[in-house]
Amino acid sequence: MRLAIHYTLQMAQKSTFTWTFRARFRRNAYGWKGSRLAISRINQALTEIRAVARKDPALAADGAVSLLTALSPALSDIDSSSGALGNAVNAAIEALVPIIAQAPVTGAERQKWLTKLHQALQEDNIPYIEYLGEYWGELCADPKLASTWADEFLPIVRHVIADRAKGVFAFYKGTQPCLSALFHAKRHDELLELLNSESRPFYGDVKWGAKVMIERGRIDEGIAYWRGQGGKYIHETEFAKFAEEALLAAGRRAEAFDQYALLANRGNSNLSTFRALHKKYPEIEPNKLLFHLIGESPGSSGKWFATAKTLGQLDVAEQLIWQSPCDPHTLIRAARDFAAKEPLFAMKCARGALHWISTGYGYEITGIDVRSAWQLAISTSESTGQATETDVFIDQVIGLAPWMKPFVGR
Repeated sequence: MRLAIHYTLQMAQKSTFTWTFRARFRRNAYGWKGSRLAISRINQALTEIRAVARKDPALAADGAVSLLTALSPALSDIDSSSGALGNAVNAAIEALVPIIAQAPVTGAERQKWLTKLHQALQEDNIPYIEYLGEYWGELCADPKLASTWADEFLPIVRHVIADRAKGVFAFYKGTQPCLSALFHAKRHDELLELLNSESRPFYGDVKWGAKVMIERGRIDEGIAYWRGQGGKYIHETEFAKFAEEALLAAGRRAEAFDQYALLANRGNSNLSTFRALHKKYPEIEPNKLLFHLIGESPGSSGKWFATAKTLGQLDVAEQLIWQSPCDPHTLIRAARDFAAKEPLFAMKCARGALHWISTGYGYEITGIDVRSAWQLAISTSESTGQATETDVFIDQVIGLAPWMKPFVGR
């Protein structure tokens, strides 16, 4: 009785609640160059849904379903060739799936959500939300419901496999949801039988067979199975994340770090990579982790300068300036930031910037950059008593590369 009353109150609140994001995700809401704006709107929608989830998980889940079903129609006119928009949508799916899966609602309400999402997947022509299919079993939340959906998908999946065996091109958007539903319904033998019935299964489908093996405790066999069956089509980063997760779940942390961690956690910058690894492997001391990452970057260790500087490892950062090319813009910013509190370090950064500019290294270097590095080198050398040495250094820098001499010297 209490559940029925609570559910009735939820439905009443849902019918009167207005989501701000819905007006921003109308069909064809964004033009050809709307990628950046769309990513911003997706992030705003996630913030709104997360805020509601803290007070009303069921209402937040309903909003999550509304957003997911609206994404493809709203984004269909955008030039997404850079991949940034697709990454943003995938990140949104990863954030919204737990909200939907954990929502305290009746089976009937969850079934309505799944029906809407299934329809959205079938109409996802770009596609943007196909990644959602991998989470279908989790969205079902209940093994019985997952089994029901697996039975819904299976006839078409088997028909598609039979067509491919005859040499006919066939594809079904419900294949991934079907495999996910079978896995979460614990129908593992049936899942493996389905995969084995196809002579050349897609590498993404094979992953579910690997998951079954890992679920049964055959960790190495599962990883090797996906590596072998996926072949040259497997996405290396995706595979590294999968293998790392399996090893971590089995408590084999050292193996996970040594074999897969760097590729699996590579971020948009070296600093974000370091932070991701430090968060996942807190047992590794920051200094040890930093030196390990530098050692894994032979010939480009200078790219870790900003990370070392941000961590306060100025001695290490100073060494990295000269080990391999280092971005002059980064060095100039460091020299400017540390000019007052660490003038000696700032002077060496400014000198390093002049050195790499004189060798032709750097992207879109202008005369203003050269002048800024020179001024910072002069001002910091005066405060550290190394003005004469800096003058000599600058003369040497100008003579390093004759073809840069007119530009740098002027």
